Amino acid sequence: MPARLPALLADPPAAAGRLWLTGGRLFDGTGAPVRESAAVLVADGRIESVGSASDGVPDGATVVELGGRTLLPGLIDAHAHVKVDRPVPDPGAEPLWPGADGHFLAADLRETLRRGVTTVRDVGSYGDLVFEARQGMRYGAFRGPRLLSCGRIVSATAPGGRFFDGMYREADGADEIRRATREQLRRGADFIKVMTTGARSVELEDPDPAQLTRGEISTLVEEAHRQGYRVAAHAEGIDGTAIAIEEGIDTIEHGMYLNQRPDLLERMAAGNQVLVPTLSCFYGVAGLGHAVGADDRPIDTGAAVGTGEWHASGCGAGQPPARSWSPLLVELAHHNLEQADLTLKAARAAGVRIAAGHDWHPVWNLALEIRRMIAHGLSAVQAMVAATAGSAYALGLQATVGTVTPGMLADLLVVDGDPLTQPELLGSRARRSSAGSLSVQPNRGAAVPTDPDHGRPGLRARSRPTRTVRIPRPACCRGPRCDRTAERAGSRVDRTGWSVRSRSASSRAVR
Repeated sequence: MPARLPALLADPPAAAGRLWLTGGRLFDGTGAPVRESAAVLVADGRIESVGSASDGVPDGATVVELGGRTLLPGLIDAHAHVKVDRPVPDPGAEPLWPGADGHFLAADLRETLRRGVTTVRDVGSYGDLVFEARQGMRYGAFRGPRLLSCGRIVSATAPGGRFFDGMYREADGADEIRRATREQLRRGADFIKVMTTGARSVELEDPDPAQLTRGEISTLVEEAHRQGYRVAAHAEGIDGTAIAIEEGIDTIEHGMYLNQRPDLLERMAAGNQVLVPTLSCFYGVAGLGHAVGADDRPIDTGAAVGTGEWHASGCGAGQPPARSWSPLLVELAHHNLEQADLTLKAARAAGVRIAAGHDWHPVWNLALEIRRMIAHGLSAVQAMVAATAGSAYALGLQATVGTVTPGMLADLLVVDGDPLTQPELLGSRARRSSAGSLSVQPNRGAAVPTDPDHGRPGLRARSRPTRTVRIPRPACCRGPRCDRTAERAGSRVDRTGWSVRSRSASSRAVR
């Protein structure tokens, strides 16, 4: 990992002060058993210690009473396409201005953070909007998750470049591949993404043969690794997937046919290469947007009117009805889902590292992928590890985020309830409204919700006697007065559920 990773450089300054989060159940992301009555000390945006609620309160710390809620690492989406879903104006309505795209994207990114996703790896988007959004967050325009970007996807000259114009950088031959790789680093990419096979979402591409030669792929990997950057491979057909694994690519995206090659899974496990199974993309193309598992049970996706979740769930306000994919691709998606199910189970048995990536829209719905991973063979603990420590490892951030352990950035999520027995708590906006989730990223300013009993805003630790703040249930405080009070305190309050992110460390502290 490069010493100056753009995504980490874009993190706002850490907030000064200490938080003592106490009296909760701790799922630390390592796979260890849940700890009851745990406590975590956060100092200047990093986890300083993990202890017990019975430990003495550290000097000068603001005490956050968790009240038996579950504390866990912020979720990490290892495979997202961060793109704009534009509403469609009614006939005769004013056409959209091009500059509105940034506002739509900012709304989605704010919602992503509210859903507890604190880091997102963008594996291909159109134009430079992701870089622009990241700069906006860096300089305080709005709050959202940490964003890693690949820039343009490096691909051979192929139909996909025509279908996804503005997302690919087509290149042929070793020299041009090397130049394309360097171009992405010049743009501010955090990693390199390469198409080692065609895509199942392009009817003119056959995903079975390798799309690039071994020499071209080897050159890309050598150039990226030489400069300290990781590589992600779009890998569907076995031929290109095998080359990607054999040439040492760090993460295998999709990889649904790997169950047919146990030797490749064994090689991945030995080389600490990561599989990102992306089950939701197969559900989406197959038209199974509301299903979790083979029984096709309907679920509450938590969509709100106007959120743009029309891809899988019907119409939002101003959105067209969902459209089916090409019949050829729908049939292939059903087959790929069957293969992905077999591969996820085989990868787990082989000891392959697994990360969670939604690969569908809306970008904030990683919780749906977690539920699907459970339905397809992972235990709840394994799926939650995949969405925290596993994804952090995939991104090369395992020393920075993904676990609740000393020295890590304090990207934390608090859920009222047990997401290991009720994983739907992570995703449903309605359930979050009644359950009360809190996203805390003290590296971007520590925050707690308003105390409804006194109408007082959340407090930040100061060099003064210890203060205690209790996290309220959302039904207790929904009024505009409380929302305005929290805004003045430097917090964002989601009126439909508790998800809070404070302003940067330069914000005025509440006295």
